[in-house]
Parts: sequence; C-alpha cells; structure tokens
Amino acid sequence: MFKNESGTGADNRLDDAGIPLANKEEADINPDLIRREGFASEAEYRAYLATLGGEIPFDAYVAETVETAEGHALEGHLRELREELENLQARLQVIRRQAATVLTENARWADASAHAQLGDRPWLKLAGAMAAAFVVTRGIRRLPLGAVATAALPLAAAAINRKLARD
Repeated sequence: MFKNESGTGADNRLDDAGIPLANKEEADINPDLIRREGFASEAEYRAYLATLGGEIPFDAYVAETVETAEGHALEGHLRELREELENLQARLQVIRRQAATVLTENARWADASAHAQLGDRPWLKLAGAMAAAFVVTRGIRRLPLGAVATAALPLAAAAINRKLARD
C-alpha cells in the first residue's frame, strides 16, 4: 500500500496529489510497478527497470541531461549575478556622488555660518581666539594659586557669613 492510500479497497486509492483515482483501470495496476518517489541509487533504478522488463541506458540519458541542465543553470545564474553586480555598482556611484555633494554643501554651510557670526576673515579671528585662550591658560598655570586660595578662603567665608546674617 502507498503512503498516501487510506483504505484497503480500490475505491479508496489516491493519486500523487491525494485525489481519488477517476479511472478504475488505474486502480488495478500492479502497485509494485508504480514508483511515487525518486531512486536512492543507480542500483535501485536498474532493479526497478528490471521489474518493468525493459532496459534504458542510465548513464547516457542522465549524464547528458544533468550536464546540459547544470551548464544552462550556471550560465543563467552567472548572468543574474553579473546584472546584480552592475546594478550595485551603479547604486554605489550614485551614493558616492551624493556623499560628495553632502560634504561640499556642509563645507559651504560651515563657511557661511562662520562669516555670519565672525564677519570677514572668520578663520583668522577663530585662530586668534584659540591662541589667546592658550596664552591665558598658560599664564593661569604659572600663578601661585595655592597661596592665593589660602588668602582668599577666609575672605570668601566671611562674605558668606555676612550674607547669611542679613537674611
């Protein structure tokens, strides 16, 4: 009995799709001669052919069919991959152009913003401000802040006490 047959009678026999057989002659075919699935090996295939009583040259028929089908499938797959690669390269070129445009526009915006905030020669003014900050920081580091803090701490505490006393 086949795996998709549900009963024992001829009326209950099903075809490969699970549909009951319409022709009653099909139900009378020897079930040993009907194969519903593929073959596991060449030996199994040859044994099946022997039960049918005929001999089909397995090597010549299958090898040519497989080679032709595989070659055609590989060529088609290779063509699809080349088309996809060309498509991706075109997309990459568009992204590169967009990135270059974004960088150029950002530089223009930064330059216009600096001119709006600092007037003419903004980069020179910005460099001057950075140099002045560097010089002031170096000067503060050379001051004896320990002695200044020691003298200023009692004065700050007295000022805080006076403010709290007023409130």
